[in-house]
Amino acid sequence: MRKLVYLCLSIVLLSACGEPEDEKTVLVEGKGGVYLGGVFKSNEIEDFRSLFPVSVADVASDHIAKQIFEGLVKQSQEDLTIRPSLSERLAYNTDGTVWTFHLHKGVMFHDDECFEGGKGREMNANDFKFAFDMLCTASADNHHFGNTFKNTVKGANEYYQSTLDGKPLEGGVSGVKVIDKYTLEISLTHPFAGFINILSTPGCWVYPPEAYEKYGASMRTHAVGTGPFKVKSISEGESIVLVKNESYWREDNFGNKLPYLDGLKFSFVKDKKSEFMKFKNNDLEMIFRLPVEMISEILGEFDNAKEVNAPFDIQVEPAMSIFFLGFQHTDKTFEDVNVRKAFNYAINRLKIVENILQGDGIPGFYGIVPPAFKSYKHKKLEGYSYDLAKAKEYMAKAGYPNGKGFPKITLQTDNGGGERNKLICAALQKMLIDNLNIEVELKSVPWGEHYESIENRSTIFWKSEWVAEYPDPVTFLTLLSSKHIPKDRMDKPYLNSMRFANGEFDALMDKAMNELESTRKRMKYYLMADQIGLDQAAIVPVFYDENYRLLKPYVKNFPANAMEYRDMSEVYFDKDKMEMARN
Repeated sequence: MRKLVYLCLSIVLLSACGEPEDEKTVLVEGKGGVYLGGVFKSNEIEDFRSLFPVSVADVASDHIAKQIFEGLVKQSQEDLTIRPSLSERLAYNTDGTVWTFHLHKGVMFHDDECFEGGKGREMNANDFKFAFDMLCTASADNHHFGNTFKNTVKGANEYYQSTLDGKPLEGGVSGVKVIDKYTLEISLTHPFAGFINILSTPGCWVYPPEAYEKYGASMRTHAVGTGPFKVKSISEGESIVLVKNESYWREDNFGNKLPYLDGLKFSFVKDKKSEFMKFKNNDLEMIFRLPVEMISEILGEFDNAKEVNAPFDIQVEPAMSIFFLGFQHTDKTFEDVNVRKAFNYAINRLKIVENILQGDGIPGFYGIVPPAFKSYKHKKLEGYSYDLAKAKEYMAKAGYPNGKGFPKITLQTDNGGGERNKLICAALQKMLIDNLNIEVELKSVPWGEHYESIENRSTIFWKSEWVAEYPDPVTFLTLLSSKHIPKDRMDKPYLNSMRFANGEFDALMDKAMNELESTRKRMKYYLMADQIGLDQAAIVPVFYDENYRLLKPYVKNFPANAMEYRDMSEVYFDKDKMEMARN
């Protein structure tokens, strides 16, 4: 018989609400100055692309879909630790290769026309089986197989290949088994310390087979989940309105049904200045990231007002995200490590952070893993800083003295990110031209076209950004794993778009992911792998973000975190402070 280690996740759930001590009575009795209802309004500067879990691949879609769907576990909004969600209890065997999840009973899917009579039914283990089989199904819309179950869950690779061949294996993914209506078992190919983190990501959220059968690819907008909010209306490019799920299964510590808010409204204003004006005019409860050209003005306004009644609160967190330049390593232009090192030394990262970002970021002096990870000793890494002499030296080593003979290249970027993105890429273009004496054209294309051209290798030099999907360095280092390079050179790699390959790097990553007992050892292996990426100049780290939020002072229970992970189920408004802010 397998020896099982049990985790009492239900205990964590009961202590996770975190209401301030002096507001508990108010929340229980629903009176005395706290307003539990209302609509929380926020803005995304990029259009959402898809709310279908396996297709969620952009920040805007993630922020919205997280309020609609749930998985077996989720992250804590306060500190990003893993908390229970639809699984109330889990167990795993001694080597961590077999995981058993016991589901909450009585959890209902949103009411929807896909169900008989339009009434949502109870979620069960078969729904997770269906969703996980879909996660391992070959599809142009599936963006999560590579960073979730691939090479990790038994039978996942085989099932994926069978769907690619048009002959899906009977029974789906062999490593995902329904034990009974409320029990699910997942078997791994090897011990993996980060597996529980993976289960919190969008690709592992649950949805009913009925919805997929009825809507198919239209689940991009027909989102049916178990979450605290459900879709009321979608107006492409303008707004999405979510309303409270009256049948939501969770309660707070005092028996109050969640969520507290009546709804959420997401607008899609592309200009950061206009977004800020909407915030000042009380048309938004928060804005994320400040317009770079107004940072000094905004912070000055806050400093002048904070002694009295500040019109907003500021939340700042080092972010688990990186802005970098990618090379196509299989292209002859960038196959020489000396060229890639020259590009790294030619970039003045400090100047970009100070002059363009107005200090809203951390220069990319380290590796691909952002310094926001507290247990990661990033200062031990030997990275790159601006050094014109070394930049010229490495170009000469590559056979291009003073840039002579180097081909004209294009730095491609997507057309999102507002004015900030344009200013940064223009600065990078100028630095490469001035410091390496080469020709660099700047090209901006739509987001979808940008990433399609990267994956099919028609773009060899590009701007990219990556945000952690869960709080572990592997979510960044996996971008350099050769396991994500397809055998057929014409197939898309999705994660390792650079097609960087290094056996020593891969071996260290395997050691790290198989290390279950010692976090210190795992971080040591990650750090060593990161250093290899730096030594090989796999990318050009430009900067790591810092997350700035402006928040109305009446918004409560909405802590900031390094991943900008948002859980709106426990957010509420302070009625008295709201009235002061509106007057």
